Amino acid sequence: MYSLTVQDHIMVAHSFKGEIFGPAQRVHGATFVVEWELRRQALDQYGLIADIGLMRQILRAALDDLDYRNLDDVEPLKGANTTTEFLAGLVFELLKGKIAAGGLGAQAVGAFPSMKITLRESPVAWAAYEAALA
Repeated sequence: MYSLTVQDHIMVAHSFKGEIFGPAQRVHGATFVVEWELRRQALDQYGLIADIGLMRQILRAALDDLDYRNLDDVEPLKGANTTTEFLAGLVFELLKGKIAAGGLGAQAVGAFPSMKITLRESPVAWAAYEAALA
């Protein structure tokens, strides 16, 4: 299986609900490095998994609605604990939709058996979500 990864980052503010979060129940900032890994059984006719330039553009577009925002105020996220794990799943779904809509080109629709989103919140802690794209 071949894989290709691009990355970007977001800076957000958010807070968590629940005593388990201790001081993180208060509004605080976080910077996440977001990695998008696509997998493919065989390379395409050009010897590629996907167009890196398009992947970077699509990732940036998907992250724009989260970047420099207080996630507590973003309508679909109000009331959610926007943990690193939660955000990895959210970004996965956003990118899955962009692939299905032809964002990487019509030839890429259905070409990737799976993908993985990793959010790194520090050099020693990160979370990921990976699943099939079928």
